[in-house]
Parts: sequence; structure tokens; C-alpha cells
Amino acid sequence: MFLCMTERNRPWRAGAAVRENARRLRRELTVAERALWYHLRGGRLDGFHFRRQHPLGPFVVDFYCAARGLVIEVDGDTHADREDYDAARTLWLQEHVGCRVVRFTNDDVRKNLEAVVEAIRTHLRQPPP
Repeated sequence: MFLCMTERNRPWRAGAAVRENARRLRRELTVAERALWYHLRGGRLDGFHFRRQHPLGPFVVDFYCAARGLVIEVDGDTHADREDYDAARTLWLQEHVGCRVVRFTNDDVRKNLEAVVEAIRTHLRQPPP
């Protein structure tokens, strides 16, 4: 999945508008994203490198670990009515990029950050999809 090198074989390559949106989102992290980013940045979590607000195809994912093909999403209240959209997005990321997508709510991160970090650690122990 990560072996395709030609442009037409990389449907996850993001366009200019998506990349610009990712830059904006990096400047505007939510409180929960900022708290989780503290634990993910700089290889702090078992040496794994994460990118924040990373563009993949038409989407910007909250956190991405390329070494494990792992996408971490932190969903706020706005995702309550977007279950179908989130499911379609997850399916696209799985099929086109080969990622595993793990979702947490803002409340999960704010109220039980240690459990969220431990859950991510468990997913990192699994080989890439």
C-alpha cells in the first residue's frame, strides 16, 4: 500500500486547498487535541513519530503515524450528527491509504487522557495493516 510511487497511484496525495486547511488547523488545535499532542509529539510515545493535522487525500486527519498506518481522530460535539460521514471517511482511509482509524471523543481525552494514551500504545504494538 505504501509502495506506490507514481502520482496517479497515490490517491491520498492532498491538493493545495486541503494542505492549506491542514496548516490552519495546526494553528487552531482544540484543547483536547493540544493535550493529546503533548504526549504524541517528538517520539514521546514509545519513539513513534506522529504528525498532527496531516492531509491524506481529501481529508485532514488529527494525528497520523505513518510507521504503523495509524490515524487518531479526536471528535468533538460536531461529530455527533456526522456518523455516516465519519464512517465513509474511515472506509476511504482504510481502502485508499491502508490506515487503521481510532476515534476518541474530546471528553475521553479531557477526562481520561492516560487511558487514551494507553489505548494508542496498544494500537501501536500492532503491525501496520
